[in-house]
Amino acid sequence: MKILIDINHPAHVHLYKNFARVMQGKGHKILFTCRDKEFEIELLKTYDFDYKSFGRKYISKIGKIWGLIEFDTKEFIEGLKFKPDIFLSHGSMYAAHAAFVLKKPHISLEDTFNFEQIRFYKPFTNAILIADYENPMKNDPKSVKYAGYHELAYLHPNRFTPDKSVLNEIGVNENEPFVLFRFVSWKATHDYGHKGISLENKLKAIIKFEKFGKVFISSESELDDELKPYKIAIQPEKIHHLTAYSSLMFGESSTMAEEAAILGIPSIFIFNNSTIYTTHLEDKYGLMFNFSESYSDQEKAIQKGIELLQTSDIKSEWQKKRQKMLSEKIDVTAFLVWFVENYPESFRIMKENTDYQYNFK
Repeated sequence: MKILIDINHPAHVHLYKNFARVMQGKGHKILFTCRDKEFEIELLKTYDFDYKSFGRKYISKIGKIWGLIEFDTKEFIEGLKFKPDIFLSHGSMYAAHAAFVLKKPHISLEDTFNFEQIRFYKPFTNAILIADYENPMKNDPKSVKYAGYHELAYLHPNRFTPDKSVLNEIGVNENEPFVLFRFVSWKATHDYGHKGISLENKLKAIIKFEKFGKVFISSESELDDELKPYKIAIQPEKIHHLTAYSSLMFGESSTMAEEAAILGIPSIFIFNNSTIYTTHLEDKYGLMFNFSESYSDQEKAIQKGIELLQTSDIKSEWQKKRQKMLSEKIDVTAFLVWFVENYPESFRIMKENTDYQYNFK
C-alpha cells in the first residue's frame, strides 16, 4: 500500500511519525508532503522520512487564497507521481482535493473543529476520525469516534519514554524544578483577532515563576529583547522529553498545553476560545487550566501558576490523574494502523461496533 500524508503543522509530524514507522515496517510506502511553515522539514529529516516540500506557506489572507490554488495543484501533481492508495492528513484541504480528483480515499483526523477549514475539506473526505468527547461533528455520518487524543499517537506510554539526557542540554538536574513557556506567532487562519499574552504579563509571569525554578521559552516567532535570554536552544524533536521533566507548562499553544497534560505535567493555556480538547482535559481529568486573553484572566493564570508551583508533591498528584485518563483511552497509533490497513471495512466495523477500538489498548 502507498500512503501520502500531508502535513500542515509540526505537531502533525509527531501525530503520524509512529504510524509511518509501523507501516513502513510492514512494507508499505509512505510519502509526506508539506509547506515550509515552522520546523516541519527539520522534523521530517530527523525522522528520515521521504517528503516533498511545496515551499513557504503564505501569511496574508490574499496569500492564503493563492496558496489554496498553488498547493492544491502541487499536491495533485505529487499524487500523480506517487500514486497513493490512500491520502491521510489532519484536516488538509490540499490532500482532500487531490484525493477527490484522483479518485482515492482521504482519511482525516480532526480535533480543532475550525469550520473555516472543515468546509473546504469535508465534502472531499471519506472518513474523519474524531475523539469521543462532546464535539460538533460527533453525529456526522463521515465521523468515526475513538477514545483518545491526537497527542496519544506519540505520547502514549506504548510509544514514548522520556529521555532525561535532554536535561543536560539546558543545564538542569533531574529533580530540579523548571517552567516551560510557549508563545505562538498568531499567523494561523484561526488566530486572526487574537493577541495572546501581553509583554507586561509575560515578564511578570517570568519574575514570579523564577522564584520556584529556572524558566525557558519556546516561541514560534521572534522574541522581544527582554525575553531573548530565556529562549530555549534544543532540537524540536526533543521538546516532549523536556516537557516530561518540567514543573509547569504556561502559554498560548493548545498543542503543547495538551502534550504537557497528557504527560502528567500541570499546564496553563491562555486563549480566548479554549479548544474542546483542552476544556475536556480540564473538566474531566483536572490535568490543565484554561484562561482567556483578557488582562484579568492573564493575571489569574499567573496566580494559578504560582499556586501550582507551590503545591507539594504535585507531580505525584498529576501522575495519578494521568493514569486515570490513560485507563480510559486507547493507543491511537495502533488503532490508526488497523483503520488504514483495513479501510473501508474498518469504517463499517467502527460504525457498527465502537467498542472494537478497545482491542488497541
